[in-house]
Amino acid sequence: MLGIYMDTKFNADQKADSDQLKGTDRPLQLTPDLAAELQGANEQLELASPEQIISWAVDRFFPRLTMATAFGPEGCVILSMLATIQPRTPIFNLDTGYQFQETLELRDRIAEKYGIEVELKKPEMTVEQYEQLHGGPLHQTNPDQCCFDRKIRVLQKAVVGMHAWMSGIRRDQSPDRAQAAIVGWDKRFNLVKISPLANMTKSKIWKRILREEIPYNPLHDKGYPSIGCLPCTRQVDVGEDERSGRWSGTGKIECGLHSIEFEQGGGI
Repeated sequence: MLGIYMDTKFNADQKADSDQLKGTDRPLQLTPDLAAELQGANEQLELASPEQIISWAVDRFFPRLTMATAFGPEGCVILSMLATIQPRTPIFNLDTGYQFQETLELRDRIAEKYGIEVELKKPEMTVEQYEQLHGGPLHQTNPDQCCFDRKIRVLQKAVVGMHAWMSGIRRDQSPDRAQAAIVGWDKRFNLVKISPLANMTKSKIWKRILREEIPYNPLHDKGYPSIGCLPCTRQVDVGEDERSGRWSGTGKIECGLHSIEFEQGGGI
C-alpha cells in the first residue's frame, strides 16, 4: 500500500490545492479535508524510510516547507538527505546567543560539504540587552521564559509564509516524544509538522553518520549526547538518559518547540 501511496501521493483535487498554496503567503488552515489528508499520510508513511517521508514533504509543500535545526545528529542527517532531495529547502537555526562555538562552526562545515547555508535567526535583543532587562541571566531563574523569548518567539516569525516544517525528533528520545506523529498538525505554530526520523534509533542515526561521514558536533565525543544552549547543557554520565544533560536539575525537559500537548497526529 505504501508504494501505491507514494506513487499517487494525493488525488488531483489535492494536487491542485497544493499548487495553489505554493503561490500564496496566507497561513495554512486545518480544514477537515487537510486533517483527513494528514491522518492518511501519517498512517501511510509510518513504515516509510526517512527519504520517502522527506520526498513526500517536498512534493506536497515545497517551497512552503522549512526546517529548524539545532545541528544535532538527527538534524545533520536530514540535511544530508535534503542535499540530494531538495537542497533549496529553507533551513534555519534559532541562534539564541548562548550557543556553543562548536555548534556555530558545525554550521560552516555543513555548508562546505553540502552547499546548504543554514540561516541564523536571532532574537531582537542581544544576550547583553536581554540579561540587563531581566537583572541577570533569566535562564538561571526562569528557563521556560528564556526559551520562549529566544526560541519560540523567533520561530514564530521565522515560519511566516510557511505551511510545513520538519523536525529531527526521535520517538526513543523521551516519553513525550514517543507520541510524535510522522505527519501531524502543530497547533502552536499552525503548521504541518513532519518528523522523518521519528522511527529511527540513536544507533541507526550514528551508523549513518559514520558510514556517510556526515559532519557532526565534536562535543558528542566529549559526553554531550544532546546539545542546546551552553549554560543549560552539561555532560551526561554513563547510564544517564541522553537528554538528562539539558536543563539539569530544573525539571524542564523541552524548550517548547516539540511539546506534544501542541500537536495533533494520527488521531486528528
